[in-house]
Amino acid sequence: MYGAVLTEPSSPGSHAGVLFMNGETFGAMSGHGIIAVATIALERGLIVPGGDGRSLTFDTAAGTVRATAHIGDGGRVERVMFVNVPSFVMRGGVEIALATRRVRADIAFGGAFYAIVDGESVGVPLDGHHIPELRRLGVGIKQAIDRAETIVHPLEPRLTGLDGTIFTGPPHDSSVDLRSVAVFANGAIDRSAGGTGTAAVMTVIDAMGLLDDQRAFVQESIIGTTFSGRVVGRTMVGEYPAIVPEIQGSAWITGEQTFSVDPDDPLGDGFTVE
Repeated sequence: MYGAVLTEPSSPGSHAGVLFMNGETFGAMSGHGIIAVATIALERGLIVPGGDGRSLTFDTAAGTVRATAHIGDGGRVERVMFVNVPSFVMRGGVEIALATRRVRADIAFGGAFYAIVDGESVGVPLDGHHIPELRRLGVGIKQAIDRAETIVHPLEPRLTGLDGTIFTGPPHDSSVDLRSVAVFANGAIDRSAGGTGTAAVMTVIDAMGLLDDQRAFVQESIIGTTFSGRVVGRTMVGEYPAIVPEIQGSAWITGEQTFSVDPDDPLGDGFTVE
């Protein structure tokens, strides 16, 4: 679960900035966060969109992201597509020593850095019954890579380190391409197929020569929900070949809450503990 704070834009032509945060830290980018923010902004009229009435451009810490909504009857945003930041594989085949075996990971960027690991190589099925093992292995892999590798975006030096580990494996639904489970740095499991995660996995498949530019790649989450992605461009990020992925998914508003600050509240501006 992510929090998102809308800010004034920092780039010409952008509608707003977005700061993402989770239970541990701030995040440079969140794909399902962009889908949710665009859905809420359009359905609640928080932002005036582009001339077509359904396009929004956001500044994120990872770069500029352009979202387009498919709007149905009654103004309901049925799905959102966003063109993500250029995504690439930074390191391929990094070998990691775990307690009982050695596994390989690909370090890939899709708006955040992840270690992409074949789930079969760690011998753990990607399902709810094996969440404790997935948590333990995911955190262990991230920590091992952090000790051995320095991970810095070649063009954005403030983007550093792994957000987590993504395990990939065969899907449970035969109509999709792959199942993935993201384990974040604090051991949290992403119930979503993940936007930045989908982009990162796509880069690894592309580096293997298996990503078809002519069709959508569909990724399944641990609970069976899906995101789809397709390649809309190719570029270079420093010395790394990169894809420009467009990710698609849906979000639903589940509640609303109003926060207020009383002018007489002595802690209204926050506090620190010394």
